[in-house]
Amino acid sequence: MSSRSEKLQIICQRLQQLGYQRNQRIRLYGEEFVLISNPVPDGDGFAVEGVTRSSHKTRKMRIPLSLIETLRKEVDLELVDVA
Repeated sequence: MSSRSEKLQIICQRLQQLGYQRNQRIRLYGEEFVLISNPVPDGDGFAVEGVTRSSHKTRKMRIPLSLIETLRKEVDLELVDVA
């Protein structure tokens, strides 16, 4: 279970468990959003789409890289423990 696509899928699942999932309300980068998508890989990180509560505009937001790096390390450690 060490392929890149499997790792990306695990990280997406963990992000959803942390509240980055469709229909959740979050505060990110100083704004409140209602998420309209689940996390998806985006370049070196992950992103979600949401509607701002103030202007009702749809925006794509990158999830903070510090959180992504923490999850990557956890997934790598779990995969090493399993092997």
